[in-house]
Amino acid sequence: MIFNTEDFARKYAFIYTSILAVLLIVPLLVYMRLLLQIDDAKVKLSLETQSKKIINSMQHYDNNDKVYNFPRYKEYTAALYDEKYQIIFSTLDFDPSSFTEGFHQEDNRYYYAYTLPSSYYFNADYLLVSTIHTAYNIYFFAAVVMIAIVLALFIFSFLLLKNFSAPFEKLNKQLDHFIKDAMHEINTPLSIINLNADLFANKYGENKYLWRIKSASKTLATIYNDMDYLVKQGKVEHKKKMIDIGEFIQNRVDYFQEIANLKTIDLETDIMHEVMHTFSKTKLQRIVDNTISNAIKYSNDNTHIEIKLYEDEKHIVFEVKDNGVGIKDVDKIFSRYYREDQAKGGFGIGLNIVKQIIDEEGIELEVTTRLGEGTIFRYSFPKNNINL
Repeated sequence: MIFNTEDFARKYAFIYTSILAVLLIVPLLVYMRLLLQIDDAKVKLSLETQSKKIINSMQHYDNNDKVYNFPRYKEYTAALYDEKYQIIFSTLDFDPSSFTEGFHQEDNRYYYAYTLPSSYYFNADYLLVSTIHTAYNIYFFAAVVMIAIVLALFIFSFLLLKNFSAPFEKLNKQLDHFIKDAMHEINTPLSIINLNADLFANKYGENKYLWRIKSASKTLATIYNDMDYLVKQGKVEHKKKMIDIGEFIQNRVDYFQEIANLKTIDLETDIMHEVMHTFSKTKLQRIVDNTISNAIKYSNDNTHIEIKLYEDEKHIVFEVKDNGVGIKDVDKIFSRYYREDQAKGGFGIGLNIVKQIIDEEGIELEVTTRLGEGTIFRYSFPKNNINL
């Protein structure tokens, strides 16, 4: 039940970071796209400039010269082609796919195709100028900025939320200590009540007043055990061992018999014997006690409750059927602190604990209910954990 500020801050810092990062990264992506367009324009302009330089060089060539030194550049390659796309001269290291006038791109190669006056420049009809270019710097810049934004947002959110939640953690710890102290104080008088009730019954016999005392103490004990389970949750390992489930359930039925007697409810049992299962006694008790106590609590007087334990091919099935008021909203009954009938008492934590346990242990639960007629809780324990 301890409120962990770091877990809280980490969880919500991640959520807030994700939301804010999207809002901030979208403009960054737009900006990056503009940078790529500008970079692309620069490359095209440089290719066009180099094309003009080469054409200018060829225009100044004197036909009386025996040799023409074609311009060569470190970052650029060029080629002359005739009208049939045959090479007249080339320093290109690839075969262009298009000779249409304008700019072209093949992977990281950019090239500019220029249509020359027919047979004017060394009988060439096309001039191609190419360069290799990548936008690595832009992508690297964008990645660094994105990572910086995410880290900055996460760290800021984490620290802010951690400081914000610190008072709640302190208050939660104080509440947790209070609950532990209160439970410790309750345990002693509860044990004294049960002990003296048994001693009184042995000496003076049973009567309806004594039954009410015992019933009330057992109801309180069930609530106490639920609270104790919650307080120790995540701190105590509930070890599993071989359990005779039939014997265990029968003992819990006997335990709740006095509570049922006050409402003249008959607990009818059909429990298979010697059904062995590797399970935690603490967890099994929480399932059985909460299910039976709720069946008694919400059953009408002078009715009966059917408690069964049987096997099918894949499961051990524990079933409790009452003849009570039924359930209005099955989905809500497993929510913590939810109670369908405020007048019935309790804290609304029993079935929430049951839901946690069956989810942890892979137990299937089927709830069948009809308003005004009753409810069936059917738990199916998987047999793959069973050693018969």
